[in-house]
Amino acid sequence: MAKLDKAACARQTASMVRSTLFNLFFYGVTAIYALIGVVLSLVPGRTLLMGSLRRYTKLIRWGMRVIAGITVEVTGHDRVPGSGPVIIAAKHQSYGDGIIMFHQFDDLSFVTGDHLEKFWLIKVILAKMNAIVVESCGGEASRARMAKIGKTVREQGRRILIYPEGHLSQVGTHHPYKKGVWHMQQDFGCPVVPVATNLGQRWHMTDWIKYKGAAKLEFLDPIPPGLGKDEFMAILKDRIETRSAELLDLDDLGALNPADIGKIKLNKVAQAREDRKAARAKADNSESAA
Repeated sequence: MAKLDKAACARQTASMVRSTLFNLFFYGVTAIYALIGVVLSLVPGRTLLMGSLRRYTKLIRWGMRVIAGITVEVTGHDRVPGSGPVIIAAKHQSYGDGIIMFHQFDDLSFVTGDHLEKFWLIKVILAKMNAIVVESCGGEASRARMAKIGKTVREQGRRILIYPEGHLSQVGTHHPYKKGVWHMQQDFGCPVVPVATNLGQRWHMTDWIKYKGAAKLEFLDPIPPGLGKDEFMAILKDRIETRSAELLDLDDLGALNPADIGKIKLNKVAQAREDRKAARAKADNSESAA
């Protein structure tokens, strides 16, 4: 037992050392490239900025492999149409997801919430990247802004990355899917390529600890335009969640708690809404009983 305890302690110590070294590397490199990005944002055109982003993602992916011990296999690239605008709708379990995704394409735009515009440096870079910044509260105003900014992206035939859950998801779980991705497809008239991953087992959300091991990211069969909202959303969710569950490594759990597989998580706003519904239903039942 003592030997087992010592071995477990040694593994935990090694994991903490790897995680600390990688996090210092990650945040340091990110800060440097953020400053470079601001400077390049002042240069006409987007070539230098996007080239810098590619070098950044390549460097971070190197750090994931060499420092943190995380290897990521990317498959299904042949399912992404080679020309014209394409919407990439991906599972989002960690900061690493976006880094791996941006490493796959020479020019990728993305949808993000307006909370990032609070930071001036990031706002400047987002504008230069033609990011589609939408209001976090959603609604018609958000849709209109998405369509307006996205028009440029569509005309240039670029790939657009969106996380349809709108949140980082705890590995094994999912948030309710938001319908903005369907509205975007309606506006653009282009295919949507779902993406599944289990990277959250190794790099979980914003956690400090990283888990050594292999992870996968897989592009899935595209969903053509023309489907109704409910049908589209059901297909999108089924493809992403089913394949993401299949990718989970049950022999090397990492950050995964098997009991969480398949659970639905609600953000604070959604949870408050559900609590209000439950309270009203309880009050109605009490009045009926009286």
